[in-house]
Amino acid sequence: MSATVGKPLIDSIDVNRKPRDDEIDVYGLTHTGKVRDENQDHFLLSSIHKHVEILNTSLTGRQLLPLADERVAFLAMVADGVGGGEGGEEASATALQNALQYVVKSMDCYYRSDASENAFIDALQETAEACHRAVVARAREEGVEGTMATTLTLWFGVWPWYYLLQVGDSRYYLWREGVLTQVSRDQTIAEELVEKGVFTRAIANRSQFAHVLSSSIGGEQTMPVVTRLRAAWNNVHLLCSDGLTKHVSDEQIAHRLSTMTTARQTAELLLQDALDGGGTDNITIILGRANPRD
Repeated sequence: MSATVGKPLIDSIDVNRKPRDDEIDVYGLTHTGKVRDENQDHFLLSSIHKHVEILNTSLTGRQLLPLADERVAFLAMVADGVGGGEGGEEASATALQNALQYVVKSMDCYYRSDASENAFIDALQETAEACHRAVVARAREEGVEGTMATTLTLWFGVWPWYYLLQVGDSRYYLWREGVLTQVSRDQTIAEELVEKGVFTRAIANRSQFAHVLSSSIGGEQTMPVVTRLRAAWNNVHLLCSDGLTKHVSDEQIAHRLSTMTTARQTAELLLQDALDGGGTDNITIILGRANPRD
């Protein structure tokens, strides 16, 4: 699924160079919406760095070589809780807490000399399964009756690659050279019926099953999908819960990204679009891009 709106202007840069920290423009927000009493969405943005701590030395400050706290990776996550009461909020929070822990532990995949190309993909699969076990355990501890589950959309960038982990129907969009593409696949009953030829796309969008999850963290079935993609300076990344896409079309999202000045401003405009469209659900948005300064 894609929408096309005008081409971006990209300055002449060394496309092989990793963006510096001051060249990353990223912003996240979450809002209860106009109808719900509580916000069961959560999001997380994290920059993972190498850290050098000098415990003791005879060198003076001038003699020390500059030790940059180099960024190793960037992590962005959105989780949309499912279930009444505090179950959904607790599920989404538990998923993000455990995902952060497991992703950081899995970073050794990039430093082992014997690590295979698929090692980190396997590690992300295990991350989703670990989050699932944690949410199930928390539901048992809290004595939750009924559903306590969440979606999880996780973006992990290690230049020059990035990885997408998807469970549920929170989405990841890529906007590049004027084209908006929904990279993630909604894990819903309606989407499965479209793939089987039972529903047309138009029928699926209006169906009662459009937002009924076929896969979730903590639910009856968890089917994590991991995708590896090539990073590029002219990529714009959007992660969002379905509180945005219920009310804002792909064409409107593409329009907002085509006129993007900063991640914060555009995220706030998209939030207002969702509220103006009805705001019937919690709304969470993360926008990020590389913004060359040289």
